[in-house]
Amino acid sequence: MLTFYYFYMMAKIIQPEINIGLVGHVDHGKTTLVSRLSGKWTDTHSEELKRGITIRLGYADAVFYKCEKCKKYGVSEMCSCGGKTNVLRKVSFIDAPGHETLMATMLSGAAIMDGALLLIAANEECPQPQTREHLMALEIIGVKNIIIIQNKIDLVDKEEAIKNYEKIKEFVKGTIAENSTIIPISAQHNINIDLLVEEIEKNFKTPKRDLSKEPLMYVARSFDINRPGSNWEELVGGVLGGALKQGKLSVDQEIEIRPGLKEEGKQGKWREIRTKIMGLKAGGESVKEIIPGGSCGIMTELDPSIVKADNLSGTVIGLPGKMPDVFNELTLKIRLLDRVVGAKDDLIVEQIKRGESLMINVNSSVSVGIVDNFKKDIVHLILRRPLCIAEKDRVTLSRMIGTRWRLIGVAELENGTRRS
Repeated sequence: MLTFYYFYMMAKIIQPEINIGLVGHVDHGKTTLVSRLSGKWTDTHSEELKRGITIRLGYADAVFYKCEKCKKYGVSEMCSCGGKTNVLRKVSFIDAPGHETLMATMLSGAAIMDGALLLIAANEECPQPQTREHLMALEIIGVKNIIIIQNKIDLVDKEEAIKNYEKIKEFVKGTIAENSTIIPISAQHNINIDLLVEEIEKNFKTPKRDLSKEPLMYVARSFDINRPGSNWEELVGGVLGGALKQGKLSVDQEIEIRPGLKEEGKQGKWREIRTKIMGLKAGGESVKEIIPGGSCGIMTELDPSIVKADNLSGTVIGLPGKMPDVFNELTLKIRLLDRVVGAKDDLIVEQIKRGESLMINVNSSVSVGIVDNFKKDIVHLILRRPLCIAEKDRVTLSRMIGTRWRLIGVAELENGTRRS
């Protein structure tokens, strides 16, 4: 029976305090672990269910508890020892796809992560290509808080588990995760989940948020929540989901969305969108105001057709006239990696060539740019889709190698041509 204390604490802890990403190679157990921690299966898209892999970013929230009696950590109000539990905080999980064709989606998710769980299957060779690629992406984007999860220990014996553990240690040597804790678990059979929650609580501190800054929200998903066949009187506006990076947003505020939508019949012309916040969701609850920490959703007055199928994913939300600039062209100062990340073969990163296409990821946005000019470590790109970028935003570069986009470098904004 749920107690008054439970409902009292849940009323106080509505909004998640931190975004934690789950990254790693395909089929290493990310979605299963999210389900174990939150009770929610994040693969809900029809194609995800059909193929058995994560395709889009998945979101789920969980409340962490600690038992007063046995001191164990967990995700349930009821402890197995029967002791009283105390609510610690609510966290938000971002389930990133591990398939090699979905690197752009993973990079978009990494941009809103405060910390990451890197999953590595104990029953496979380490490292797998996307294990290496995801770890490099975390390092480039600047996600420093990492816990390594050695998952599926139920599928190997003790000797194999130890051998895999040593391979993991060797793999992360010299990387941002060199000193990260490695926790052996079985997400499927609920083994060592209490130890994982304890490690998250000890090492993933809630970041300090500056609420005085102008609000900026990175949109990772956009969708129409109206059911087919709904009467027009029942229709509601489009929903935008993502993470608020700074400041705060409230119901009834007017917001601006950049770069917005492409204008029909006008080549290369985009226009920002202005709308009103009709409702806010955080931690699965309706709220009047959102602050940074965890994923959130904004209900708007937008025509549902504008937002369906993630049409506005990668955009940025802020207050009208108080947002970063939008660029049609970029001049970037780049740093290329020594080796191509994620490819099965050991390939050297070749110099940038004039006329080639590069995939550009910044925050939750993605575009493709054509190299117009290149000299030493400065590259000028003409973008197919404009980007809303602030001066200090970190940019990742990927190149088409074979039939896949592969991570090849990192960049920062030098200057750009603003959208007219």
